[in-house]
Amino acid sequence: MAINPKRNPMPTQPPEVRAHNFEEVATGYTEEIALAEAQRCLNCKNPPCVSGCPVNINIPGFIGKIKESDFAGAVQIILQSSALPAVCGRVCPQETQCEAKCTMGVKFEPVAIGRLERFAADWYLAQPARTVATAAPNGHKVAIVGSGPAGLTCAGDLARRGYDVTVYEALHRAGGVLVYGIPEFRLPKHIVAQGIESLRHSGVKFETNVIIGKTLTIDDLFDMGFEAVFIGAGAGLPMFLNIPGESLKGVYSANEFLTRANLMQAYKEHPVTPIMKGGKVAVVGGGNVAMDAARTALRLGANKVDIVYRRSMEELPARREEVEHVKEEGISFNLLTAPVEILGYQDEQNPRNPKNGFVSGMRCLKMQLGEPDANGRRRPVPIAGSEFTLEADTVIIAIGTTPNPLIKNTTEGLEVNRRGGIVVNEEGLTSRTGVYAGGDAVTGTATVITAMGAGKAAAKAIDRQLMKQ
Repeated sequence: MAINPKRNPMPTQPPEVRAHNFEEVATGYTEEIALAEAQRCLNCKNPPCVSGCPVNINIPGFIGKIKESDFAGAVQIILQSSALPAVCGRVCPQETQCEAKCTMGVKFEPVAIGRLERFAADWYLAQPARTVATAAPNGHKVAIVGSGPAGLTCAGDLARRGYDVTVYEALHRAGGVLVYGIPEFRLPKHIVAQGIESLRHSGVKFETNVIIGKTLTIDDLFDMGFEAVFIGAGAGLPMFLNIPGESLKGVYSANEFLTRANLMQAYKEHPVTPIMKGGKVAVVGGGNVAMDAARTALRLGANKVDIVYRRSMEELPARREEVEHVKEEGISFNLLTAPVEILGYQDEQNPRNPKNGFVSGMRCLKMQLGEPDANGRRRPVPIAGSEFTLEADTVIIAIGTTPNPLIKNTTEGLEVNRRGGIVVNEEGLTSRTGVYAGGDAVTGTATVITAMGAGKAAAKAIDRQLMKQ
């Protein structure tokens, strides 16, 4: 049978429909589509795709089971490496990882590995009875700081080895960036909740509303009998432009904006938290978070949404699929554009004008790309005389985040780099004995699957260390 050179497209809601709701955009492969896509896998003897996966899923193995319509078998293979396949199948950048190394991709379109992973995981979650294996206790206790992808992965891997694991989460709901940062239309929150519930059934305990560094310290955790601590606290401290006007009303960090919309459900009719609805919105940044913020603003009722990015489309770091969705939904790109000031209303004749102090627009300069910077990307250079004003009622800054310094400032002997990231060795061990770290708390903003890989590596290292005792 001839192999289809093109991957099977992902069914989605029509753009004109999805732009006005928070339901998931991609509706998932049907069984028929999944079987057709699985047939495209060449089942390589030495599969390069596995080396492209940060958690080393046996990709040909699970796709082979899908070919046989053994979906339960496919899921069991995935779960050997990943505790959150339904999450990864939705938000991981497979196009730059496993799919980038797919042998089919040499001449044709690569196999849609992520879509098949999502299909298998969704099939599993739809089953009425799911069993979760529990391991015999080994007598050792480990604390996990943060319930994002790094923390959840580390917790799950240790629980499967028999450890008594407790996860401490600063917010009122477990899930970290998966619940506060990624919108419902890309990652439904019930998917995250089901993954966390599976970890509970495997023996993992969750303590929410506990801020490590304030409610408890790392030292407190050791005093409580924990023999090792894994810090997967993420990078929740937003970066700003440091330009005039950032303190005006109507200026959000993407973290605040998305947390209000996702975790606190500000999109509902009578939200418990205020958020902008309607008007003209400018989102500064070009990553996935910027795309998420722009699409969320549109769904909240914005009349017009502009993405402002200082480089060209070729340098835009967001996933191509997300960029295409943004374009389809009617959001505009202002490329090679840099903000220099956020403007505000100021009615001196009427000091009580309710618009005073609110955003009225953004002063910008057009850019051109010059010589490469330290990261190898061409540096944006302002074009003289190119200044213009972009109308906006709301400005969302989405240019990145750094780790919160709270843990560093309350933990003696914990080394960090100049960006605030915790310094670790190849096994995730920090400069403090018994303390491991991984994910965005170490690297700064990165991908979900990269954080999961760090959590997995740290779990192995913790197990090796504690089993020596």
